[in-house]
Amino acid sequence: MVGLRKLTAAEVALTTVFTAYYAVFGFIKISPIIGLPGQAITAAAIIAPILGILLGPYIGTLSAFLGGTIGFFLGSLSYQSFASGITAAFCAGTIKKGNRRIAALAYASLLLLFAFYPQVGPAWTFPLETWFQIIGLIILISPLQATARRLLDSANNTRLLIGFFITCLVSTLAGQIAGSLVFEILATDPHVVTGAWITLTVLYPIERTIIALAATFIGASLSKILKTTNLPTTFGKIAT
Repeated sequence: MVGLRKLTAAEVALTTVFTAYYAVFGFIKISPIIGLPGQAITAAAIIAPILGILLGPYIGTLSAFLGGTIGFFLGSLSYQSFASGITAAFCAGTIKKGNRRIAALAYASLLLLFAFYPQVGPAWTFPLETWFQIIGLIILISPLQATARRLLDSANNTRLLIGFFITCLVSTLAGQIAGSLVFEILATDPHVVTGAWITLTVLYPIERTIIALAATFIGASLSKILKTTNLPTTFGKIAT
């Protein structure tokens, strides 16, 4: 069995930097969380898929976990945002590493748990709410996602942007499902949950598309910069 290799100084440094970025971005609110007064989706949602793509599924998820833990204890991230960021980073990282089946299995499992959660799951209350999440799963298991994964290594700017957008969209949807599942688990009023699903049916696809677009332009730019230093070639290679 192959063990974990030691991280290089560059990897430790960049992991620390991205953890700090994630924590800081957690203080930037971009939209309220429907059904949770006073709670908001933060700009950390934009950084989460970037962590996975640039750092790989393990280091990227670790950075999201550490940064999310800091943000949670400082009061900038909710339980929902904490779970969402970790999931998005893991999904993006597994796709980039070529483990699309693992990403698809995790995505589908979360979607089923969310949709059929007892009493308040949208499958029982408002099935239409899951329409965009289902599209995300279809993209993930289709040749489109496989193509997007290859485009993440493209030197062509347009192709790189396309690869980033598709991967970030699917990953941020996985994060949204995880956050919604936590919302169900913590919910105390079924009527509030049902009202949230009805309201979110139109809103969350717009919100997640905007997040994916922002992550695409930031992530693609960072990828181009890091490639000039040859640092990305060291990421995502921790053996399993």
